[in-house]
Amino acid sequence: MNSPSSQIPVIVLAGFLGSGKTTLLNHLLRACRGTRIGAVVNDFGSIEIDAMTVAGQLGDSTVSLGNGCLCCAVDASELDVYLDRLTRPAARLDVIVIEASGLAEPQELVKMLLASENPRIVYGGLVEVVDAAEYDATRERHPEIERHLGVADLVVLNKTDRVAPADLARLRASLATTAAVVESAYGRVDPELFFDRRPVTERVGQLAFDDLLDDGAPGCAEDHEHHGGCHGHAAHLHAGYESVAFTSDVPLDPRSLMAFLDTRPEGLYRIKGFVDFGAADPRNRYSLHAVGRFLRFHPEPWPSGQERRSELVLIGAGIDAPALEKQLAGCVSARPDETPADHAMWGVLRYVPEPEDPADDADGEPEEAGEFAELPGSIG
Repeated sequence: MNSPSSQIPVIVLAGFLGSGKTTLLNHLLRACRGTRIGAVVNDFGSIEIDAMTVAGQLGDSTVSLGNGCLCCAVDASELDVYLDRLTRPAARLDVIVIEASGLAEPQELVKMLLASENPRIVYGGLVEVVDAAEYDATRERHPEIERHLGVADLVVLNKTDRVAPADLARLRASLATTAAVVESAYGRVDPELFFDRRPVTERVGQLAFDDLLDDGAPGCAEDHEHHGGCHGHAAHLHAGYESVAFTSDVPLDPRSLMAFLDTRPEGLYRIKGFVDFGAADPRNRYSLHAVGRFLRFHPEPWPSGQERRSELVLIGAGIDAPALEKQLAGCVSARPDETPADHAMWGVLRYVPEPEDPADDADGEPEEAGEFAELPGSIG
């Protein structure tokens, strides 16, 4: 089983026809800053793309499966064939984006990802793109779009430049979603909402806070016409959301942290980092990966010589950053040196997948993983 830190997030990019999915994906490719992106696009074509690849080449490398609807064209095992190709070590990819057909059922694609047997991937969230100028008409013709929004982890409200401010405010209020909502024009959304860009220098074993929060790092590959240059945080694309960085040299209480995670607010899109549970498990640190309502922990031995601390980054839109910081501070253990009761870790372990071991099953079939994912609606 791959180390959780080496697992590749797989993001589903969905949205009705013409909403701007391909435009958004091309923007991510131009603004990836060295991050290697693999894409499964439209009619289920796959291609590896690095930072030097021209985004326009993507369309010439697709493979049509006829009906163009991913959720109907393939099943979970067939999807694994494409994921196996993209996740082979030689590809050295950092993230994979599945751009769904405009007529696909995103809920089914998420289910296929969660059913994947590829140990090198981790679910990276469902991003639903909405055409702000056409949403009312689209919802009237296709009311199922509200169901799609209901299971999204992040909603990109695109083409906002074509909508009057009053109409945009009404539209946002009418969206049938509890997910974070980010506004954009021409699909220009900060790529760090989707993936952590590759560090300029290697920091083995450290969470790259500087890379998540750096506003003016050299080497930005994106043209800056849309925000007038790198002159301050408020002018950047990520002004539409907030990041909270939390560190603690005192171990966290597992029950308190789970209470926080179980009640995390709407709009909190991503949580990533490492947690020290102290005496509850002195041998391991726990990598934490959450997207929307999806949650997973991975225990891993503490790296030799590394200082023990909890480090978390939280990203969302419309969140109360000071309140989140206060809630996380309340998760710090009041008695870090005391060994807690055995059941203290039960809530955490519920979201730790079972290790793969063919010997676990006499028939050679691996046992089904433990419960590790919570998603809104009927997904799960």
